[in-house]
Amino acid sequence: MTALLERTEPAVRRPLLSRGAGFAGISAAMVAILVAAGAPTPLLPIYQHQWGFAPWVLTLAFGVYAFSLLIAILVVGSLSDYVGRRPLMIGALAVDLVAMVMFLVAPGIGWVIAARVVQGIATGAASAALSAAVVELAPERFKKLGAQMTSMAPLGGLAIGALFAGVLAEFAAANAAFEVWFVLAVVMAAGTVFAIFTPETATRKPGALASLNPRLSLPRQVRRLYWTSVPGILGGFMTMTAFMGLVPALLVAVFAVQSPIVGSLLAFVALGASTAASAFTGGVRAAGLRLGGLVAMVAGAVLFVGSIGATSLPLLWAAAAVGGAGIGASFAGTTRGLVPEVAPHERAALFTAIFFVGYLAMGSSAIIAGLAIGAVGAVSTAIGYGVAVALVTLAGVVATARFNRR
Repeated sequence: MTALLERTEPAVRRPLLSRGAGFAGISAAMVAILVAAGAPTPLLPIYQHQWGFAPWVLTLAFGVYAFSLLIAILVVGSLSDYVGRRPLMIGALAVDLVAMVMFLVAPGIGWVIAARVVQGIATGAASAALSAAVVELAPERFKKLGAQMTSMAPLGGLAIGALFAGVLAEFAAANAAFEVWFVLAVVMAAGTVFAIFTPETATRKPGALASLNPRLSLPRQVRRLYWTSVPGILGGFMTMTAFMGLVPALLVAVFAVQSPIVGSLLAFVALGASTAASAFTGGVRAAGLRLGGLVAMVAGAVLFVGSIGATSLPLLWAAAAVGGAGIGASFAGTTRGLVPEVAPHERAALFTAIFFVGYLAMGSSAIIAGLAIGAVGAVSTAIGYGVAVALVTLAGVVATARFNRR
């Protein structure tokens, strides 16, 4: 290991990685935990073919993940501000390892849904702690990169996970699920061990038990900007739900596409465009970036509706690229505007507030869409969903434009 080793207090004698190595490793762990979250997208249709469950179960499996994640965020989202980042990161990665093993041995869709619940708990517990730790571990010359990682890693991880599982599902169909979950189990085990030797960045303080009461604590100085950003956060997570939870069912029901790699590539394009928009807009002012992202998401929602109405796959690809870029730009503009305004000990609470509204939108919209598919059909559901995303995001355009003028 080339990283410089440090030591804590002599009584502890636990070797720790340097802050630079910790930054690289925890950034990779943050990506990995989202890779695992994106992996089920192309595998769910395979499970449906093997086990013969109804199409709405696909969106249920996606929705329960979001709700379990949401509960975890509410309960332990700010806990790392009190007990430190490292205990939360170690625990979350270990719990995600349990989820990977559950996926690996799943004999039916019930086990898969249970594994998604456990995975959601792990991802929720990790979200705020990992995001805060990445910002704090970043060396001084990479502080800007650390802030960018908090918006790039979730999107990039989901994109890589969908593509990784989709490629295996296409070319190793018989053993695809086993191979995906085996590899991810090994990655989670390695991440758990790495987190044990990562430097702590937060000072412990009293109040840990009280912080477990489900609540949102938003720093006063960013409340106005936060509430202005909420429609964009809602629209962004609903757009992600469309391409990760709804499109796999639509490809079969509307476009008669059976190949699992098409769904994974659509998710990869949407989330890859999001990552690129976040990565290559560092010189754009946060306010302008947020507004431009919202406009792109509205355009993406219109293209999505048009693709369903015209049964046009090219329009669906365009919706993925345009809407995805909007997600990345809007989320990056939001985090870059909010994070510098809060103190270090308030960062986990801020990320908890951001992820709360996002995953609430993701879980509820996925389950509602799944129930609607069973009631009114895939076409009507998809069109209604796209219209809802456009309206929510358009409200964000108006709110952000007014805020920017002020």
